[in-house]
Amino acid sequence: MEDDLASEEDTLLLSEKLFHDAAKRNDTASMVELIKRGVDVKAKNNIDRTALHWAAGAGHEQAVRLLLEHEAGVNDEDSFGMSALLLSAWFGHLRVLQVLVNAGAKTNCVNKNGHNLLHCAAQRGHLRLMKFIVEDLEDVWLDKKDKEKNIALHLAAMNGHADVLQKFLEVGVDLDDKNAEGMTSLHLAAEGGHNDCIHLLLEAGCEVNAQTQKKMTCLHYAALNGYVDMAKTLLGAGILTDALNYQNASAMHIAVLRNYPAIVKLLIDAECDLDVPDNRRQSPLHIAAEHGRQDIAELILMAGVNLKLTDKQGKTSLDVAARGNHISLADMIIKADRFYKWEKDNLNSDSDSWITERLTFKQDHRLETQHIRSVLWRLATKYLKANEWKKLAHYWKFTEAHIRAIEHQWTGTKSYREHGHRMLLIWLHGTIMAGENPIKGLYEGLVSIGRSDLAESIRKQANADSPASPRRCSAM
Repeated sequence: MEDDLASEEDTLLLSEKLFHDAAKRNDTASMVELIKRGVDVKAKNNIDRTALHWAAGAGHEQAVRLLLEHEAGVNDEDSFGMSALLLSAWFGHLRVLQVLVNAGAKTNCVNKNGHNLLHCAAQRGHLRLMKFIVEDLEDVWLDKKDKEKNIALHLAAMNGHADVLQKFLEVGVDLDDKNAEGMTSLHLAAEGGHNDCIHLLLEAGCEVNAQTQKKMTCLHYAALNGYVDMAKTLLGAGILTDALNYQNASAMHIAVLRNYPAIVKLLIDAECDLDVPDNRRQSPLHIAAEHGRQDIAELILMAGVNLKLTDKQGKTSLDVAARGNHISLADMIIKADRFYKWEKDNLNSDSDSWITERLTFKQDHRLETQHIRSVLWRLATKYLKANEWKKLAHYWKFTEAHIRAIEHQWTGTKSYREHGHRMLLIWLHGTIMAGENPIKGLYEGLVSIGRSDLAESIRKQANADSPASPRRCSAM
């Protein structure tokens, strides 16, 4: 049904059309005059709607009473299966509904969607009308299902009518009843983003971990639409963070795919499993890498994940990022991989070089590292020969996978300059993170590949250009 009453086409006699129009505007004087002229009170338009339908749907009590006095068909249905009684319920006209009931209207009527009076009132949020139906009418079932197997409770939750929902809870209904798609009222409230309804249902004891036919939980729906407050509510109620839907996707997979960093952060804080694969054997990081989601990748990498996991094509998240030409994200993954190894090697050490500032794997644009970054740029673009960046990379324990990912971008005779610069910036991240002197580390690296001359030159240049070369820098 539409929210507003539809207009009819010219399929009536002129007098009948005038009669319908008068009923729509509650013009009882014109209606009486037309009745005296012998108009057909029961005349139907092209959608089988009578004057009583129009008057009832518009809430015109006087017109309704007049029509009933002249034997209008109280139970006539239009082409949607809507009787005057159902229309009064749909549009929330309690007084008209009572008049129709007293005139003998069938209270157990349903339309072609299977909606009864309670469905109509609940879907539209008409609380007073819903109370009357529940408390005063006998032939209206609380658990009557429509064609989609929804009960009235489902429709109230779906449309966010918390006051109507509260009344259902007071009356007593099956909170975990499922519709044709296996959705409970909690699922429907979650899908619609109605957190107030979620609170009511959870307090009433609704099963928080119920799954639909597609194995969706309410947390999946919160992740699908970025409903942060709802996700907090569900997590607070103890919902399982790692439930998998029909695509083997967790709420985390969905939040990453839909690009909702706030949901990702919530799920990480709730200690969800970041390494679970979906039906493509993709982890959440694979999805972030595929779509170039740097902010989300940062959150996942900071939480710590298995970077060796491969998808159905045998690709790691680093491979996926490189393939998608997501250069900065690929570099972030390499930085994280090197950091994880450093962290493992230093876990039980007494080193005082642990990070004192917030770690990040993103690109460094800080003023305090600008000087050393300019040194590395000159080294990569002016001094290093074609294969020397790879020699340095091997010396600094870059893996072959790291080198392949770096080489994936840019080709040509001069591409080694860009490759070398990327590698040097990744190395710098690890050096600063470890609290080491980057100039010293660079000198030792150049010496190790047989470029002592260049090592000395770069050191002099760096020390000459830099007003102060602190031995330790904060984490990038």
